[in-house]
Amino acid sequence: MTNIIIQISKYIIILLMAAYTFSCFSIFTRNYEDEEKRVLIRQDVLLFLLQMVSFFAMYTAKKDLRILFIYAALAVVILGVILLYNLIYPSVSRLVVNNMCMLITAGMIMITRLSVDSKSPYGIAVKQLAFVIVGVSFGLIVPVLIRKMEFLENWTYIYAGVGGAALLVVALFAATSGGAKLSFNLGPVSIQPSEFVKILFVFYVASSLKKSIEFKNVVVTTAVAAAHVLILVISTDLGAALIYFVVYLIMLYVATRQPLYAVAGVGAGCGAAVIGYHIFSHIKVRVAAWQDPFATYSNGGYQIAQSLFAIGSGGWFGTGLFKGQPDTIPVAETDLIFSAITEEIGMIFSLCLILICVSCYVMFLNIAMELRNQFYKLVALGLGTCYIFQVFLQIGGVTKFIPLTGVTLPFVSYGGSSLLSTMIMFGIIQGLYIVREDEEA
Repeated sequence: MTNIIIQISKYIIILLMAAYTFSCFSIFTRNYEDEEKRVLIRQDVLLFLLQMVSFFAMYTAKKDLRILFIYAALAVVILGVILLYNLIYPSVSRLVVNNMCMLITAGMIMITRLSVDSKSPYGIAVKQLAFVIVGVSFGLIVPVLIRKMEFLENWTYIYAGVGGAALLVVALFAATSGGAKLSFNLGPVSIQPSEFVKILFVFYVASSLKKSIEFKNVVVTTAVAAAHVLILVISTDLGAALIYFVVYLIMLYVATRQPLYAVAGVGAGCGAAVIGYHIFSHIKVRVAAWQDPFATYSNGGYQIAQSLFAIGSGGWFGTGLFKGQPDTIPVAETDLIFSAITEEIGMIFSLCLILICVSCYVMFLNIAMELRNQFYKLVALGLGTCYIFQVFLQIGGVTKFIPLTGVTLPFVSYGGSSLLSTMIMFGIIQGLYIVREDEEA
């Protein structure tokens, strides 16, 4: 009976996710506010049904009441997020709020499943829920700050100084983990500064290019941006370095409309990649693992090989919750959570997850295009690009489309720094959405 319930539940989960994803894009075709509200309410219903079915299936498999407690806590938190945003910020993008809640839900489902058989059962699930609560607290404060603090565009070198100093401290003093210097441990919590510095980095570039797009200022801005990237490369935090580089290149092109800058940037990036490959053995190992993970299985290829096994065994519909072996995937709750989700809930669910991320990016671009203030426009573009490129790096890495970079999947992967920084980014975007409404008024 348990097997039947789990197998039926996986199809229901996929149907609910597919219906939700369809509504993410259908809402862009709605011309009237009442029609949009109906779609958003339908999304909320689908979201809570998906939570209920998923956690019921896990409870059926394990008969552990702690699963139901986590479900109840998650449902209360998500309901609180939706109601508080409606109450405090009635003019924000409800689609972005709903998508944020759906991505958090998908992550919590898999993190709960993975934490059942961990050394500390349900430990990481409870921690992630605590991170969500802290993140929501920041996410609710940020929009009003963005709306009220009109002097943010004047802090150009404060952003650069604080961000560069934070990255330099990590490069000099952080312990090496997995071949890279990423974070500091403060008791039971690990803080990864690069997750927060990328927000300051976007604000610096937007502020600098808002002041002037003359060649001299472009050179100075490029030099400061290159310093950020270089520090990250020295720390061998290659995923973050690539995100910073791409975000800067896109912001520079949009601000200046000079194709020559983009071509020169791409050329410089390719040259730096070749040099980095020959200097850092860490990069050689990852490239070799990407080229043939099975030939290098015992020397760096183990992660990607297990990831491909998991995705292949899951197929379109997945094996069902607790019917796969995501525990065999290294760091499944962080770097390779997409593979774990695909194995047990299926490729269709995972594709829907990607489309939800894309719908967020489309909304961010829409906000950026409609803002009149150049500083705010560049901030929205930079944060949106930062978000979607990180999604691309994570999913591209675990599917062997590109070399594995070790970045997390925003809102889905386990990790306080990643979740909190992404929540702040979404809060800033929501604040810019309100600024856009003010400009139109």
